[in-house]
Amino acid sequence: MTQAPTPTADTVRRLVRALLKEGDRGGPGPQVRPVAEEGGHWTWWVGTRHVLRLAPDHDATVRQRRELRLRDLVRPHVPVAVPTGVAHGEWSPGLTYTLDTKVPGGTAEEHDVSAVGEADLAGLLGGLREVPPRQAEALGVPRTAPRSLEALRRMAVAAADTLARADEFDPGRLHQLTQAGAAQLAAQPAAAVLVHHRLRGEHLVVSADGRVRGVLDWTDAVIGDPAEDIAGLALAVGSGAAVRAATLAGYGARPCLRGLWLARCDSVTRLADRLGGRGTTPLALLHTQLRHAWEAILLERTTEFREDEE
Repeated sequence: MTQAPTPTADTVRRLVRALLKEGDRGGPGPQVRPVAEEGGHWTWWVGTRHVLRLAPDHDATVRQRRELRLRDLVRPHVPVAVPTGVAHGEWSPGLTYTLDTKVPGGTAEEHDVSAVGEADLAGLLGGLREVPPRQAEALGVPRTAPRSLEALRRMAVAAADTLARADEFDPGRLHQLTQAGAAQLAAQPAAAVLVHHRLRGEHLVVSADGRVRGVLDWTDAVIGDPAEDIAGLALAVGSGAAVRAATLAGYGARPCLRGLWLARCDSVTRLADRLGGRGTTPLALLHTQLRHAWEAILLERTTEFREDEE
């Protein structure tokens, strides 16, 4: 496979000048800068109104082409903005780009989500349930099996011991999730829906007043366990907001608590991995996710499952 050239500011500037026809005006063209200042070669701000994403390899190209079609399928079902493409094509032989209109606002890492913003998230989760899975699969969206909460629990127990030695976490908090509890929170049959699968803080566009205005980066969407998106929201905006949004969207206690514990196990394991020298996620972000995931919520104290519950 041919190695993709590393895009530079000049590469990006030449591409967007041709796309936006800035060259016809004789000026220097729009200002471009990487979204990630350190090592950010693949996503660029273009002026103040556009963002350019470059696929670095064949797999990313396949996912980006699929995303363009998926966004059109999702848009009528959700109450928040989904990025709109201005242009797309190949920036290098066999490697694609998409130039999108910027969705105005900050991120969930910059702004807290308000109560009205939680209703926006509920609309997002509810809208994803309405997208016909067969239509998404016809676009190439893969179907994935639910993760084993028991396997995640065992990994988190081991990771919690590592964090305890570093004085980062009390491993006794994981005792709330027993082996029997993990089995009780297994994903239910026939519950698969379209899942964004990357509902991170950086992908939630949030305005200064706490409204959720848009959701970015649909390249990793799957047909799968809706608790994964609840877990993503728990890490991004807090367990309380995530569970309230999921409840408003019509999810019962089981998927809400499953999402909560997916997030809690992931937060412990990822922080332990990072302290062990694995991964590059900033420690500050991992500490924030740990705090968000372990927010105490009333639901986990009051729920008694019924066998026929959703």
